[in-house]
Amino acid sequence: MLKLRLVLRTLSSARVSIGVNKEGWSDKCKGLRCFQTSSNMSGENLPNERPAEANETLKRAAEWDGNAAASDEHGEKRQKISEEQPADEKKFKKRKAVLLMAYSGKGYYGMQRHVGSSQFKTIEDELVGALVKSGCIPESHSQDMKKMSFQRCARTDKGVSAAGQVVSLKLLLIDDIVGKINAHLPAQIRVLGLRRVTGGFNSKKNCDARTYSYLLPTIAFRPKDQDQDQDQQDGTYRLGKKALQRVNQLFSRFTGSHNFHNFTSQKAAGDPSARRHVMAMACEEPFERDGAEFAVVKVKGQSFMTHQIRKMIGMVIAVAKGYADEAALARSWGEVKADIPKAPGLGLVLERVHFEAYNRRYGGDGLHEPLDWSREEEGMAAFKEEHINPTIVRTEREEKSMLAWMATLPVHDFEGSASGVRGGTDALQDDGEDGNGSD
Repeated sequence: MLKLRLVLRTLSSARVSIGVNKEGWSDKCKGLRCFQTSSNMSGENLPNERPAEANETLKRAAEWDGNAAASDEHGEKRQKISEEQPADEKKFKKRKAVLLMAYSGKGYYGMQRHVGSSQFKTIEDELVGALVKSGCIPESHSQDMKKMSFQRCARTDKGVSAAGQVVSLKLLLIDDIVGKINAHLPAQIRVLGLRRVTGGFNSKKNCDARTYSYLLPTIAFRPKDQDQDQDQQDGTYRLGKKALQRVNQLFSRFTGSHNFHNFTSQKAAGDPSARRHVMAMACEEPFERDGAEFAVVKVKGQSFMTHQIRKMIGMVIAVAKGYADEAALARSWGEVKADIPKAPGLGLVLERVHFEAYNRRYGGDGLHEPLDWSREEEGMAAFKEEHINPTIVRTEREEKSMLAWMATLPVHDFEGSASGVRGGTDALQDDGEDGNGSD
């Protein structure tokens, strides 16, 4: 009898092991229960001998069954999502890349997009729409730019153009991607090239410098005493070599690091972010277009604040024409608030953005191409000649924005501070362009 009890206890323990390791343990244990009933002749109820172990066994079995059911449910959901996923997302992989863009800014309220606002159309509105229609990004990403890690290299004001803007984002690398994006863009906006970049690349943070140009009629540099003798609209004025040299001498004063708090808005003199570094600034040789003489001023710097370049241009014009002396330029870098005129935005063009440090680190690693855009150089020049320069020249000839702006120069106070005084149309321009700075 003692041996029989030991055998029954061993079989009861085996039942627990079977319940843990085998599905459907209850069916397998029925025979054990039948066998155990024969032990009643000993006066012991073996199934109730270990109630704690039996309850634990039932609990583990239930959990196992629940986990198996949940696993099957998740598997079905994954299969359903895979079936609903667009074919392009299955075929093509999402990668971090940069797009080289060129656009004429006339008719647009700057580069930066304002999601949910359809009143003021921007360049990015057109680009994002084209990315969705071409299948490069899903519709949901168009409502939340962060989902595609979108970043522009530089913002541009209302009406400002670009020949070499760069944006970084994650997108599907579909076949003929540049051609398909351009198929959904207006003629005055074009994607000229694409490069794969590192996963952590950010077009704004990785940008070392930016080069802008400003196309303007050379009559802007004519001394004010000559304005009284000649019709400003006759187009006969020509910028002589000595006058050009003096203009470039003035522009060279901006090179180096200075406190440009007077060349933007809402920046205090003690704000460290107002200190910017300008690498080069000069006016190129004049040329004739449509019976008038024009010139291009180019400036390269690490970064520029809202309206900074336009105010730098405006200050030099004011000095060249004789409304301000050269000492006013030096005073503008001091702590006292100065009255700086802001030139029209029409002629400003983002020419090039530079990634020199990135190119040194990744350009020769065998995996990534340097961001120098040499292959796209011809396309950039062609776009400028077809869409940007003709638009600037034609608009200036028709609207005479530079001549109208020069008429406001006499109301500026170049001798004292600008406390409470903002002459000309600067106040209206600033109010209409808040949040859409050059950089």
